[in-house]
Amino acid sequence: MKLCMIGTGYVGLVSGVCFSDLGNSVYCVDKDKDKIDFLNKGKVPIYEPGLDELIKKNFKQKRLFFTTDLKLAVQKSDIIFICVGTPTNKNSDSANLKYVFQVANELKKIIKKYKIIVTKSTVPVTTGDKIEKILIKLKRKKLVDIVSNPEFLREGEAIRDFVYPDRVVIGTNSKKANRILKNLYLPIIKKSSRYLQTSRRGAELIKYASNSFLATKISFINELANLCEKTNVDIKDISNGMGLDQRIGDRFLRAGPAYGGSCFPKDTRALIDTGKKFNTDLSIVKTVVSSNDKRRFLSIKRVEKILNNKLSNKAITFLGVTFKPNTDDMREASSIPMINYFNKKNCKIRYFDPSGEKKEFKNLKNVKYFDKIKSACLNSDLIILHTEWNDFKLLNFKKLVNKKNFKVYDMRNMYSPTKMKKLNINYFGIGR
Repeated sequence: MKLCMIGTGYVGLVSGVCFSDLGNSVYCVDKDKDKIDFLNKGKVPIYEPGLDELIKKNFKQKRLFFTTDLKLAVQKSDIIFICVGTPTNKNSDSANLKYVFQVANELKKIIKKYKIIVTKSTVPVTTGDKIEKILIKLKRKKLVDIVSNPEFLREGEAIRDFVYPDRVVIGTNSKKANRILKNLYLPIIKKSSRYLQTSRRGAELIKYASNSFLATKISFINELANLCEKTNVDIKDISNGMGLDQRIGDRFLRAGPAYGGSCFPKDTRALIDTGKKFNTDLSIVKTVVSSNDKRRFLSIKRVEKILNNKLSNKAITFLGVTFKPNTDDMREASSIPMINYFNKKNCKIRYFDPSGEKKEFKNLKNVKYFDKIKSACLNSDLIILHTEWNDFKLLNFKKLVNKKNFKVYDMRNMYSPTKMKKLNINYFGIGR
């Protein structure tokens, strides 16, 4: 099939590349000429394992195209995917849909024959209805079907998640659109993934509901970790015991810093906003957001306690600063408020991250990036294991730091407290 992906951000680029690898011709469109030129040179603007190889392979085989020409891409395609950003509005919990509606208004001028328009962007319930109103003349002429097809890609695991998804959700009442999209996803569905056809509004709400529930699990286990620290219980025992219950499952029951990234913070807030618009109080989701905000504050307070509230001139090393491993995404990463705070307290901050230096910290006077773990750790007073990259699993802290009386704060519980005690290392975990 011939597909058009509008937007070459994380969702649009990964989905487009993966669709091309299934044998489809895919046109990836973006207004950002520099980004398109970058992609046409075989360079990848995001950090995602395996993506680089797939882009080169399918670009070479002429199944994958990058262009700024929306009209050309739409005219050559049968299915149009809207993959633009839907960030949180300033001073509000609502999703900013201006880019989605801009695309719809542009499509109104281009489409002359039947197309399926699919929203892959995460959008609030009724967004498809609003797109349909913009394209009402085309809808009456039966030139378009508007479909919701939410993505469930995890950063760092996106390609695997695309090829082996838990489910494919298609929101449409159109038998024609459903038949075509089911055929598009057939190579994936054959691998035992579940194909769910639902209403368009249902598909829109499924995405928000799923992310909010996962965020709830994270906030729940983090609050229990706080209790474990007061009761001398290891949170890993609690999460393991809970996870063995099939009704609960062990995924997203790992205590750590506040959740971050491009999805959970914005989607929980957007769901709360949707509840307000439909006069429904989503009190549980509100509590989750509040709990996560407090988590950021508690992480800072924990570091202060570890350092006995003596912060000035302390050398603090962050190992990993992204919100999760195998991505360069810094959106809502808990390292940002932590580093900003300790920078103001006149601490000497160093950091190493496998995905490279971060623009968020470039203008901070006491913050320095190192491209080697050893250089970042040398003579540190405190090592903070912030992100669980594989690079950090087997570190010899004593050799790295080369200093007496340093401390390790393991925010991901990567290390055994027993083993660290045997090594005479001052070790602090989460919920331990």
